Amino acid sequence: MACPAFRVDAVLVQAVIAGALSFAHLHDLAAAAGQDGWKAWAYPISVDLLLVASWRRLRTDGPTRLAWCWFVIALVASLGANVATAGLLDLNAVPAWLRILVAAWPALAFMGGTLLAHTAARAEPEAPADTDPTPELPAVEVDREHALEPGADTEEPAALPAPEPEPVPAPPAVAAPPVPAALVDHARKVADDHEQRTGTPIDPDTLRARLGVPAQLADAIAARLA
Repeated sequence: MACPAFRVDAVLVQAVIAGALSFAHLHDLAAAAGQDGWKAWAYPISVDLLLVASWRRLRTDGPTRLAWCWFVIALVASLGANVATAGLLDLNAVPAWLRILVAAWPALAFMGGTLLAHTAARAEPEAPADTDPTPELPAVEVDREHALEPGADTEEPAALPAPEPEPVPAPPAVAAPPVPAALVDHARKVADDHEQRTGTPIDPDTLRARLGVPAQLADAIAARLA
């Protein structure tokens, strides 16, 4: 049996090189700002993890202000270190404001990671169905002079027929997103593995977390597996 030929992915190689350079620049900047030893190596890990966590939140739950905010913060921290260590900043005389930013980064990254992990995505409010307002009944004019005279014949006005309520149109059904057959097969394997390990069928939330797909696509896949 012939072994498959090894093919080098140029995009993956480029990503590894860019990640290594960014990692080294963050380490150099943290070390220049007074964070020596293992602490200087922890800073690039913290920045990259926050960048990955915010990007994963954007892919799974859709664009939100929270995910975009922390993605931009992590991206600015990474790009800022690359620019600062490119000769525009004297690493032997780091300004005080940069030392403050580097020292405050662990608390900022901890808060961002906690919010990304424990803040649920807000559901978009559904648009209310358009309903026609109830038509106003015409006012009945009453002759006050004859009504106040004693012994005057008072005739009760004829009751107006109640307006028939108009039917409320049903909201249009939302079409389910198309699900590739390969994704359904992979989801079926994940569901079978979950049922073998736990003894219970997999629920849509667990399926969405295992596949890393949006909630609407996970519901469509669960319907195909049912």
